[in-house]
Amino acid sequence: MKASDRFGGHFVLGHVDGVGKVKGIVIHEGSVEFEITYPKKFANLLIEKGSVTIDGISLTVCDLKANQFSLFIIPHTIKETHLGKVKVGDPVNLEFDVLGKYILKQSRTAK
Repeated sequence: MKASDRFGGHFVLGHVDGVGKVKGIVIHEGSVEFEITYPKKFANLLIEKGSVTIDGISLTVCDLKANQFSLFIIPHTIKETHLGKVKVGDPVNLEFDVLGKYILKQSRTAK
């Protein structure tokens, strides 16, 4: 992507920060909800409606709780990615928002 191009997604670097697990999958009209658990040490890198990457797929965090969040996946994303084959109990690679990482680092070094 060129710096002059329109940006329409999340910043993704392609690094795995940790591993989560699919806790639940719920079919809704128009979407599939994935409930994902994550290591508590990453709680400060997630915000409601913020971004997270699951197995390299940039997605939006919903229903954030202590060491769990949900993702609502539209049919197009299910069709175009491997998420349609994911099952409850499967591990998933997690990458947390790089902007959040920079802000967290700055807030810690500013003290």
